[in-house]
Amino acid sequence: MMAQTVLSAAIGFALVFLSAALLVTVLRIILGPTLPDRVLGLDMLVAIAIGFIAVIAIKTGFNLYIDIAIALGLVGFLATVAFARFILTRGLAPEQSAEAASAKRAHPKRGKTAQAVRRKRKGAH
Repeated sequence: MMAQTVLSAAIGFALVFLSAALLVTVLRIILGPTLPDRVLGLDMLVAIAIGFIAVIAIKTGFNLYIDIAIALGLVGFLATVAFARFILTRGLAPEQSAEAASAKRAHPKRGKTAQAVRRKRKGAH
């Protein structure tokens, strides 16, 4: 009887902590401030959902939930890779591109291509 009580208490604590993590993660997704922060939040949301599924599988004793959690993990991984690829092809984040533009204005030579710098050096000698 003691083991059943401990297991029930552990399940309750796990559900409370997972619920708190879910709320904080949703807050991070909403507030952002950048797209990579939101993608990381979505990845964390998948991990929390897997935790919920695992706790419910332990509580109910229905082992099919574990297979669902594994499938969700695979889909979540693929989604994270796809979002990362999207961010890489999209370019710099707006804050970073604004910093790069101001640095280019402050140092105009850094904005030139390597060929333009070589041409200028060739002409100077």
